[in-house]
Amino acid sequence: MYQSSSQRIVVMTGATSGFGAHTVKHIAAQPDTMVLVGARGSGRSSPSGVQILPLDLASLTSVREFAETVIRKIGDAQIDILILNAGIHGSEADQRSADGYGLTFAVNHLAHYLLARLLLPYIADQGRLVITSSNMHNPPLKRIAPRKLDLQEWAYPTKDGSGTGIRSYTASKLCNLMTAISLSRLEDVRVRRLSIVAFNPGLTGGSSGRDASPLQHALVALMMRTIFPLIGLFRPEFVMNSPEHSGKMLADVALGSIAPPRDKIYVSLVKGKPTFPDPSELARSRFDQERLWRESAAMVGLTEDI
Repeated sequence: MYQSSSQRIVVMTGATSGFGAHTVKHIAAQPDTMVLVGARGSGRSSPSGVQILPLDLASLTSVREFAETVIRKIGDAQIDILILNAGIHGSEADQRSADGYGLTFAVNHLAHYLLARLLLPYIADQGRLVITSSNMHNPPLKRIAPRKLDLQEWAYPTKDGSGTGIRSYTASKLCNLMTAISLSRLEDVRVRRLSIVAFNPGLTGGSSGRDASPLQHALVALMMRTIFPLIGLFRPEFVMNSPEHSGKMLADVALGSIAPPRDKIYVSLVKGKPTFPDPSELARSRFDQERLWRESAAMVGLTEDI
């Protein structure tokens, strides 16, 4: 157990690949910092000061076990920073989580919703929770943009529906952003002055993530090289960032050196620089935020309130 009250404790998902691997290097390099990372598999290398714990985000049982392990390891200490960064870029209708939900919805949203709720009571007063969202919650290609909160389709996707492929990714990033907004309104969060931040790394080079088919890998790579550079000429928020830069920016957000203005929670990289725009109209819908919170709670087996 980690008992030193002077030691900063950071818990993170999505730290073993992509830009998150650069984030964890920056954070672990801070003095008196211990980082607990949740990841699948074994034998992964990690920077000094980082401990990798088993976590499969496609299993709600694994999420609960990971949370229990973190709580046990920190003992009487508290979490200073919780970073929910892991994600996949899309999945097909027949790709399901261990609990039967659409894989992208389960990994990107439900697992992090559950983890946030389980660990929130253990975050130190004035601590910080960062959820990685994306400008793709409101993509420039309206054909792939979420038009409404289609939770049944996202949780139980059907072929060619809004819960498959790249549309499953845009839906999950919308859910991440709405979850952050809902968390920021909780009375416990306000009383303990916790900082809730949704972070958009901008378009960042990387793989399609776990269990992606060869076709999905190819489509993501093609869009990265062709469509989005063209879109970036007109929509600067879609200009490509390097994984190294996005990782450093996420570390700065997590450590508090980049923070949104008062009453804002969204930090979005535009041409590599932090901006603080309003989320999409759908993301700002209080009715839909509350519906997402309520139905997500039922899916992961929690009550509505913390």
